[in-house]
Amino acid sequence: MTEPQVFTDPAELRAALQGRGTVGFVPTMGYLHDGHATLMRWARQSCDTVVLSIYVNPLQFGPNEDYASYPRDLERDLKVARSAGVDFVFAPSDATMYPPGFSTRVSVNGVSDTLDGLSRPGHFTGVATVVLKLLNLVRPDKVFLGEKDWQQVAVLRRMITDLNVAVEVVGVPTVRSEEAASLGLALSSRNSYLNEEQKARATVLSRALRAVQAAYAAGERDTQALKQAGLNVLKTEPDAQLDYLTVVDSNLQETPRIAEDPFNRILIAARMFGVRLIDNMPLSANNGAHP
Repeated sequence: MTEPQVFTDPAELRAALQGRGTVGFVPTMGYLHDGHATLMRWARQSCDTVVLSIYVNPLQFGPNEDYASYPRDLERDLKVARSAGVDFVFAPSDATMYPPGFSTRVSVNGVSDTLDGLSRPGHFTGVATVVLKLLNLVRPDKVFLGEKDWQQVAVLRRMITDLNVAVEVVGVPTVRSEEAASLGLALSSRNSYLNEEQKARATVLSRALRAVQAAYAAGERDTQALKQAGLNVLKTEPDAQLDYLTVVDSNLQETPRIAEDPFNRILIAARMFGVRLIDNMPLSANNGAHP
């Protein structure tokens, strides 16, 4: 496989993309894992040219979050990109993304105002701002987003629709730590903060989600009862400090009873061993719908 060409200047990247056919784009903050590689492989299968961005975006980190310590390893990332068939890597500087005098923010009301939007004020404004900038700089035909960050995908879909951004959003199912294992830990760059024992114990999150699925499959439709099925599993792990466990519809709203909707989703966030972890699954185990 050929080495991906690395660009830091957006004008040079756009010049290189001229005449390259359909462009698939995977935005990341780097420290790539197989979840990211899956996004790249999906892009490789359906697009003529694949662009990966690597940029740790300061706007989406709160004052007490891990921006300074967020894992970074460009050399390692380029190896992952090469193996996944990426053509171009866009690795801009802070000065390129946020030059002096930068003062614009993109806020997506509604889907940003709940769940992680409550736990991490300003986070989704930072995400929407950087992704809109990246889409404008790269100008892809398709953007590939991981469903592990379900709320983030919903926010970006809403932004892209509302602002008439000419790009197709492709949601890619969550990749887990154990091949074909339904209870595996959802892959995340922050998993690198955990040792092997802690990773194994952190699967309590996915086990809680599966318990909710099982209760739904057994006929339960009361939201609180469904959530309780997951909470009962979480009680078995004393180091799981729950932020939220919820069952929501396509608008990320929780209702007293679950109506039949292919976009119903179970979402969970918890802090374990000093690391904030998120996960989600469709309410029905047979439902793979995208947000």
